[in-house]
Amino acid sequence: MVQKYQSPVRVYKYPFELVMAAYERRFPTCHLIPMFVASDVVDEETSEDGSTNRVERRCALDVDAPRLLKRIAGVDYVYFIQNNTLNRKERTLHIESHNETFSNRVIIHEICCYSVHPENEDWTCFEQTASLDIKSFFGFESTVEKIAMKQYASSIKKGKEIIEFYLKELEDEGITHVPRWTPSSSSSSSSSSSSSSSLSLPPPRPTSLSASPPVLPKLTVTPAVSIPLPADANDSDSQDAKQDSSALQGDNVSEILAGTPDDKLDADYIKRYLGDLTPLQESCLIRLRKWLQETHKGKIPKDEHILRFLRARDFNMDKAREILCQSLTWRKQHQVDYLLETWSSPQVLQDYYTGGWHHHDRDGRPLYILRLGQMDTKGLVRALGEESLLRHVLSINEEGLRRCEENTKVFGRPISCWTCLVDLEGLNMRHLWRPGVKALLRIIEVVEANYPETLGRLLILRAPRVFPVLWTLVSPFIDENTRKKFLIYAGNDYQGPGGLVDYIDKEIIPDFLGGECMCEVPEGGLVPKSMYRTAEELENEDVRLWTETIYQSASIFKGAPHELLIEIIDASSVITWDFDVCKGDVVFNIYHSKRAPQQPRKDPLGAHGITSPGGNNVQLIDKSWTLGQDYSMVESPLTCKEGESVQGSHITRWPGFYILQWKFHNMPACSATNLPRMDDVLATLQVSSHKCKVMYYTEVLGSEDFRGSMTSLESSHSGFSQLSAATTSSQSSSMISR
Repeated sequence: MVQKYQSPVRVYKYPFELVMAAYERRFPTCHLIPMFVASDVVDEETSEDGSTNRVERRCALDVDAPRLLKRIAGVDYVYFIQNNTLNRKERTLHIESHNETFSNRVIIHEICCYSVHPENEDWTCFEQTASLDIKSFFGFESTVEKIAMKQYASSIKKGKEIIEFYLKELEDEGITHVPRWTPSSSSSSSSSSSSSSSLSLPPPRPTSLSASPPVLPKLTVTPAVSIPLPADANDSDSQDAKQDSSALQGDNVSEILAGTPDDKLDADYIKRYLGDLTPLQESCLIRLRKWLQETHKGKIPKDEHILRFLRARDFNMDKAREILCQSLTWRKQHQVDYLLETWSSPQVLQDYYTGGWHHHDRDGRPLYILRLGQMDTKGLVRALGEESLLRHVLSINEEGLRRCEENTKVFGRPISCWTCLVDLEGLNMRHLWRPGVKALLRIIEVVEANYPETLGRLLILRAPRVFPVLWTLVSPFIDENTRKKFLIYAGNDYQGPGGLVDYIDKEIIPDFLGGECMCEVPEGGLVPKSMYRTAEELENEDVRLWTETIYQSASIFKGAPHELLIEIIDASSVITWDFDVCKGDVVFNIYHSKRAPQQPRKDPLGAHGITSPGGNNVQLIDKSWTLGQDYSMVESPLTCKEGESVQGSHITRWPGFYILQWKFHNMPACSATNLPRMDDVLATLQVSSHKCKVMYYTEVLGSEDFRGSMTSLESSHSGFSQLSAATTSSQSSSMISR
C-alpha cells in the first residue's frame, strides 16, 4: 500500500533570497540533522544569464534502524538522489528526491517547493509532498514502514526549526538583506557590505531534509492563507495523543474558515484555528479535505468539522472518510445545514425542556446545562413525539457548533467542543419509562454518528441511587472516547476540591447549584396531560418531521428503473432537477411522449429480497412501447457515479408527457487514482450489488421565471432556486450540471 504525505503551506516571514541563504548553510552536512551524513555534487549546471541553477546530489543518510535489520539488508547508509532547481528570476526552488538504495524493493519519492508568498512578496512559502511504497523487504515490510514514517515525521517537524536557526545565525552576523537577482547581475560574483548588512549569494546547492518518503505529480504552487499567530495561541482544547501509525491509513475569519476549492491550508492557520497537530495528522486533514473537494459535489464541510471525524477514528483516513460521507448525505437529505433558520421549537419545549446555554467553562468552551432530573421525559415524549425531541437536540448541537466558532475568535485559540453539565437531582424511576429511554438511545445514536468529538467534558452532578441503572442502559451506546470525558459526582461532592470550581468559574455557577449566577434554564415540571397526543397523531407527526425534505428517495434495480412523470401544458416550460446518487452508478435519461403512460407500476422490493422503507420504484414506460415511435429521447444519456450531485434543466419544446428516468448502470471502479471514489467508500454499505439509490427533487418553471443555468436559477416561486444557489455546479451544453 502506498503511504502518502501532504504538508500544509508553511510560511517564513522573510524574503525568498534570505531564506535561500539560510537554506544553503545546511550543506554539505548539518549538525542539526544527525542522520544526514554527507552529500556529494554529482552534476551541476547554470543558465547563461545565471538566473537558473540546477544541482544533482547524492546524499548519504544514517537511518536509525535496528542493527539486525541493517545486517540483513547489508547496508550502513541509505543513499538518495536529489535534483534541485533554483530559479532566481521566478524566485522558486523545486526539490525532487528519490531513493537509490533498495529502489527495486522500496520506492520513496519527495517533492518540495519554496516560492514567494502570493500576497506578500517579502514572505516565503514552503510545501512538501511525499509517498512511500514498500513492495518487499525481506519480510520486514511493516517494520520498515514504521521506521520510515517515524523518521520522516521527525525530519518534517525539524524542517522549519532548522531554517529559522540559520536565519537567526545570519541575523547575528549582521546579514538582514539579500538583493534580488537582476539580469545584469553576475551569477559568479559574491560580495558583502557591512554598511548595508547585505549578502549576494553564489548558486545555492540545496538538499532535502528527509531520509524517507514519496510518486507524485509535480508540486503546484497555490495561494496560501496566512494568519499572524497570536502570542497566546496555545491549543488547550486539542491534545491529540493519537498514534501516528493510524494516521497513515488576518481578521477576515469568516471567509478563511469557509475556504475555497483551490486553497491550501497554512500551517499558522492550522495552529491558530484547529490546534496543534502532528505532521501526519496535518497530512490526513489536508488529504481528506482535498479528496472531498475533488469527489464530493455538494457543500464542503468546514475544516473543524472534517477534523472532528478524523479524531473520532484516530486519524484513520479510510474510517473517517466513510463516516463523514454518510453524515454529509444525512445532513443534505434532512437539510440540517438550515436547521437553525427553519426549526422553531414548540411552546411545550420552551416551557418544559430543562436545558439551555450558559456562558462558558474555564477553557472557553460553551457550557450547556441540562436539569435532567427536573425534566418530565414521559410528558415530553407523549406531547411531542420522538422526532420533535430529536430535532430539538439537533438544533442544540448546531447551535453548539456556531458557539464554538464564536469562542475561537473571542479567546484567540481553537475551541472545537463544548462542556455539558447535567444535574440529576430529582431523577427517579419514572425517568426509566421504556419509550423515553428508547427515544434517548435514538438521540444518542444520531448525535454520535453526526457530531463526533463535539463533547469536551460531561459533568454529571448529584447522581442518585437510580443512576447506575440508567447508566447501564445508556453507556453501551456511547463511544468509548466520549465515555472517558464523563465526570460523575454523587450528592454534594461537586462542591469540594476537584469539583465544579475546577472547571467553571465561581462567578457563573448557577444559583440552583449554590452559585450566585442566575440561570435562565426552565425549571421544568410535569407536562399537563391535556397536551398529550394520541399514538396515531404522534406517528403522523414523526413521519412528517423526519421526511420533511424537498427530496424524494427511489431505489433502482437491474431491469427495474425508476421513472417520474411530468406533464407539460405550455411549451417552453423549464423542467429542473437536482439529485444525489447515494448508492451505485445510474444512467439518467429524459423522454417525451404525446400520450400518457398507463397506471404506474410499482416494483415490489420484496421480489429482490430487499426492504427499503425510504425509497420507491416506479416504471411508466410500457414494455410494448417502441423508442422513436411511442416516445422519444430529448437529452443525451448521462452516466452518474455514486456520490455525485447532479443539477440540470431542460427547456421543453412541445407540450405532452415527459419522463425522467434513472436506470441501473454497472461500471467498473476507476483505477486511475490511488484514492477511492465515493462509490468505493460506500461500497461496504450496499445491501445488494444490483441496487442503486437516488434522492431527487424536480420542479417545473415557466419560461418567464427561468434565469439561465441552474447556478443562477432565480424564481420567487422556487424553493429549489435557493438550494441551487448554495451548491457549486457548472453547466454543460446540454444544460445538465454537476
